Amino acid sequence: MNGAPRAVAGAEPVPAGRDAILEVRDLWSGYGDTMVVRGLDLRVPAGQTVVIIGPNGHGKTTLLRTISGLVKRRRGEVWLAGERVDGRSAEYLATLGMVHIPQGDLLFPDMTVEENLLMGAFLPRSWRKRHAALEHVYGLIPGLRERAGQRARTLSGGERRLVGLGRGLMREASILLIDEPSLGLAPVAIERVYAAIRDIHAQGTTILLVEENFTHIGDVADIVHVVEMGSIVRTGPLEELSRDQTVVQTYLGTL
Repeated sequence: MNGAPRAVAGAEPVPAGRDAILEVRDLWSGYGDTMVVRGLDLRVPAGQTVVIIGPNGHGKTTLLRTISGLVKRRRGEVWLAGERVDGRSAEYLATLGMVHIPQGDLLFPDMTVEENLLMGAFLPRSWRKRHAALEHVYGLIPGLRERAGQRARTLSGGERRLVGLGRGLMREASILLIDEPSLGLAPVAIERVYAAIRDIHAQGTTILLVEENFTHIGDVADIVHVVEMGSIVRTGPLEELSRDQTVVQTYLGTL
């Protein structure tokens, strides 16, 4: 197996730090015989926004999919709010408050905006609170209330992305995993999406966000990890990394 991990004898699980909602330790995952995520370690403190940045094809999306139970991990540990959850199903992780907002939007095109939002409240306890959750989402993301009865297939790309964000907020979240929210959008649509993310961040929601570059994350990123070939190669505040011309030119492009 290409890049297969080696077993570590005598390794004992240690609970995540009290301030960490999410902790990943020596995580390996991939597809078939190819390892995409390679020995990755990551901590996401409560109330912070941690951003994963790096070129396309270097494991960012696979990392989120592995954390949320959609891709099977080959080795390593994932802890959520002090509970070890690697190997548990995506459905179980949802009950613990992990919300994965995938790349693109994956809306139901012939359902209305409100019907798509309500799909996010699929857990019984969330369904009981759906009316309050709808009001919260409509208040947080401008324009969705006016589109409530409009079919998703008639929305612009930016509007669809906002509905995807809103759907993720329809249940109580211990952490939001947001995968490339700016992907394929025009600049004006990206600004609308990131305005919503800034508001979510300002409310103290814990976020793990994946992006290809740091053009749009300045108002939300508490810490940034640069990923190459499935491993974290640099970590620091955005201001520090953006001053490092090697990082900018090699991994992130021109500011």
